[in-house]
Amino acid sequence: MALTKAKKNAKVAMMASELETSTSAIIGTFKGMTASKDFELRKVVRAAGGKYHVVKNKLAAKSAEGTKVEAALQGLKGVSSVAYTSGDPVALAKALSTWVKDNAEFTFKLGIVDGKVITVQEIQSLATLPGKEELFSKLLFLIQSPAQRLATVINATGRNLAVVVNMAAEQGKFGGPAAAPVAEVVAETPAAEAAAAHVEESAAGEQPSGAAEPENGTASQAGEAATTEPAEG
Repeated sequence: MALTKAKKNAKVAMMASELETSTSAIIGTFKGMTASKDFELRKVVRAAGGKYHVVKNKLAAKSAEGTKVEAALQGLKGVSSVAYTSGDPVALAKALSTWVKDNAEFTFKLGIVDGKVITVQEIQSLATLPGKEELFSKLLFLIQSPAQRLATVINATGRNLAVVVNMAAEQGKFGGPAAAPVAEVVAETPAAEAAAAHVEESAAGEQPSGAAEPENGTASQAGEAATTEPAEG
């Protein structure tokens, strides 16, 4: 049944609005495909983030005018259908290529990605590439990996700096009183005070209290010599 002019214009307008935001498309043809197979194919395309239509060649060309997929929809011959997406072209190519392996009724004609027309062989090659999500995951890993190493270095540097600052504070390097070392804290006990006094007396040349007088000391010998020996005269 032929389409009326009004229906043709409505169909062109509908497709044009969808193709306007599309960046990639894959055009195919089919022979003897049942309605159930057609329904299945539409589900596959939708799952890949795309849309699918069986098109009249002239209406498709008119609908694509001024869009990024225009070049692929000009001059089509025979039965044509188009799957198009504004998302990941690899995902669409993977989905269609997988479905076509088990459904020989459908074959590719050509495709287009970001304005570049590609052949059937290039569609198949596109289907073997990693998708956007996989590429983003790998890129994110590469970005995060050096960042994690940098964070480890920064944390280690912070810990080392804290140790240096603490040592400088203990030694009074910042203009304030030096922090009391462990030895000074121990010296506050009675036993430590006695030991400190002993050290001070020894440094002054005095005998510590309670110590025995030395025998044959130098000063005593000099005194004895002065009292026992007569002066010459």
